[in-house]
Amino acid sequence: MTIQFNAQSRVKQGSSASRRLRRAGSVPAIVYGGDVAPIQVELDHNEIFHLLRNEAFHASVLTMVVDGAPQAVILRDTQWHAYKQQVLHLDFQRVDATHKLHVKVPLHFVNADVAPGVKLDGGIVSHVLTELDLECLPGDLPEFIEVDLKDLASGHSLHVSDLKLPAGVQALTHGENPVVATILAVRGAAEAAE
Repeated sequence: MTIQFNAQSRVKQGSSASRRLRRAGSVPAIVYGGDVAPIQVELDHNEIFHLLRNEAFHASVLTMVVDGAPQAVILRDTQWHAYKQQVLHLDFQRVDATHKLHVKVPLHFVNADVAPGVKLDGGIVSHVLTELDLECLPGDLPEFIEVDLKDLASGHSLHVSDLKLPAGVQALTHGENPVVATILAVRGAAEAAE
C-alpha cells in the first residue's frame, strides 16, 4: 500500500509562525535524516488528519511530495492539541533503502473466538503487547504482524518467539522473550460448567 501526500517547504520558523500556520489550516512539520539537512515543511491539516486515522500511515514507508519532489519518509512523532481534534506538529524521518529501520508495528489478533481457552474453558484473552519493535529494511516493513490465537489454551501464553515474522524482519526484544497474549481462566467458570 502506497500512501502519498503533499507538503510545501517553509521559511518562517518559530512559535508565532507555527501559530499563524495552524490558524490558516496547515500543520508545521520537520523532515530529517539521511545526508541532507533537515527541512521545515507545512502540510494541509485536513489531509493529514484523515491520513493519521489510517493505521497503515503510522507503520509504513510514506511518499512525501515536497514542492514537487518525492521523498520516502516514515512518521516518527505526532503532537496533538490537548482537547481539540487538531494536529499541532509532525516529525518525519527520511528513509534510505539500504539502511535498516527501527519501527513499532501494530499487532492484529485473530482467531481469539475459536481458541480452546476461550471456547472450551470460558477464558478471557489478555493482550499484553499491542505493538512490536521491529528492525528491517524499508522494503521488508510489514503493515502489521498477525497473531494467531487458535491453539492457545487457558492459562497459557504466546511469546514473541512464537510469532511468524516475514522474511528479513527481526523483533527487537533486548534479550528477553516477552509475552504477547495470554488466556486468563475466569474464576468460577469451571464450577459453572459442571
